[in-house]
Amino acid sequence: MVFYSIKKNKMSANNISSNENLFYQLHHNSEILVLPNIWNPLGALLLQDLGFKAVATASASIACSNGYQDGEKYPFNELVLLLKRITQSVSIPVTADVERGYAKNNIELKENIKRLVDTGILGINFEDSKHEEQKLVAKEEQAERIHLIKNTASEMGSSLFINARTDVFLKQNNLSKEEKLNEAIQRGKLYKSAGADGLYPIFLKEQQSIKSIIDEVQLPINILMLPGIPGFAALKEIGVARVSLGPGFLKYAINSMKDVANKLLNYQGMEEITNNPATSDYLNKLISNPQSS
Repeated sequence: MVFYSIKKNKMSANNISSNENLFYQLHHNSEILVLPNIWNPLGALLLQDLGFKAVATASASIACSNGYQDGEKYPFNELVLLLKRITQSVSIPVTADVERGYAKNNIELKENIKRLVDTGILGINFEDSKHEEQKLVAKEEQAERIHLIKNTASEMGSSLFINARTDVFLKQNNLSKEEKLNEAIQRGKLYKSAGADGLYPIFLKEQQSIKSIIDEVQLPINILMLPGIPGFAALKEIGVARVSLGPGFLKYAINSMKDVANKLLNYQGMEEITNNPATSDYLNKLISNPQSS
């Protein structure tokens, strides 16, 4: 499959925003970009206040926190409004997990990408399988969609960062370890040629396999924080660019709430609530200073 140059009708190197440049550079330096994925403006404001350079959303966290299952069950119109509220609340780059783009075909995908770019997000995760299926979308079809996304964003003046997620290690249980690795590398190279800016081999844990993908694909690699992955020092040494938590941040928050709620059921834990350093004043400070870094 041959891909032609990305259209840049309204875009040049001179008018790429400083945040777009920043987000790109965060994937191309010696430090790992750590993204504790959030699901609302308050979470984004918290991370900005702590000094994080960018924020990311997690589709599962947004869906579950609003009473939906993951898998594009959360209404797209509501997602667009939520992303706009998040981007308007902070001054740092925001990248969004948009799953498959909520699109049944390329016409819908193009229109949805336009709406997503209009929210102010500077990056997306875009995955190559469907939640209800255990097989991957053909890599050629996925590459065509990545190419369409890149061109659509570029026509709007956006250098949208496409973090191409491959589900080889999540769903291709019929393949051997070596076959999975080879398939992920092939997909990574094809997605790169189509315009992807990063590769997200979700559920990949093994250090040598991670290094092989980095060496072969030559794109910034995103690793999901899961039990069994190498530590930060090892990930940095082999060249991992980005580590995200997926719904892990929400799970941690819910578990903390669960622990104190269980204590309160037994008339315990009062001090944990009354002595909580996250006071109302702190919350008000976060939300009263939007767009401040």
